[in-house]
Amino acid sequence: MLERRKLGRTQLEVTVMGLGAGGHSRLGQSTGKSTGESIAIVRQALDLGINFIDTAEAYKTEPIVGHAVRESLQAGMDRDAVVLSSKKLIHHSQRRITAAEFQQGLDDSLRRLRMDHVDIYHLHGIDARDYRFCVESLVPEMLRARDQGKIRFLGITEAFASDTTHEMLKLAVEDDCWDVIMVGFNMLNQSARTTILPRAAHRDLGVLDMFAVRRALGSPDSLLHAIGRLIEEGRMDPGTLSGDGWIGFLLGEPGVESIPDAAYRFARDEPGVHVVLSGTGNPDHLRANHAALCRPPLSGSLRGRLIELFGHLDSISGQ
Repeated sequence: MLERRKLGRTQLEVTVMGLGAGGHSRLGQSTGKSTGESIAIVRQALDLGINFIDTAEAYKTEPIVGHAVRESLQAGMDRDAVVLSSKKLIHHSQRRITAAEFQQGLDDSLRRLRMDHVDIYHLHGIDARDYRFCVESLVPEMLRARDQGKIRFLGITEAFASDTTHEMLKLAVEDDCWDVIMVGFNMLNQSARTTILPRAAHRDLGVLDMFAVRRALGSPDSLLHAIGRLIEEGRMDPGTLSGDGWIGFLLGEPGVESIPDAAYRFARDEPGVHVVLSGTGNPDHLRANHAALCRPPLSGSLRGRLIELFGHLDSISGQ
């Protein structure tokens, strides 16, 4: 069974696994799945006990999430049993959006979700250069929307693929306006452990982890390719892997089913992380990820080895 945690000061009770409706799959929409098949993935996640679902305007999956949740509500599920998270990009036609465009974007998201409110509404993929604009121009609009009952909590997400050192979130965790942040953290980039998570815990922020598994951690071949690139760039010493058969130490660990299995459990048990997001359009893949996040922690020796090998890296997202 999935563990549940309090999402920081929001006090929302959330499962440690959240269904992500973006990523490469976008609930299967990027891989040719029908709308009905994608709706079924969301319903399957809810049936498995996952109560956190994250989508966004940019993913174009809000209607799918909304349809699936409405079906579950009609089948007797209480609205408070699911935590919905969505997001708004702050650029339009190569310029920053206006306050009116922000409010219209939120209203459009609610219409697509077929909901009167969203539990967490984030500014999406924010760069450090745009952070002050967000605080000065958009946070007042978010607070107004909260007062109107359209959103419950304010969130902000980083652009981890291009901001692997968390420059934006280093600013955000010093401000008191945010309730929830979304950070990139995985085996190949653990830098949030020292730069973001302690300050987030100090402010009692809810922490959503993205990129726990992306391409580099999707299979042994992908991980070997990523390690080879890091060695070529001089960021890893090949000698540190001697005797391990490269990644044999990981796959040979009792109880480890696969690279993604280990990666999800590694992220789940990082102090300060509340929800690990996992996205897929494949029912079997969803069940496998759910099973991984229900398994016991990795052994202390294995976790220590992964920190020793990769804990110094901050140049890779795993994308």
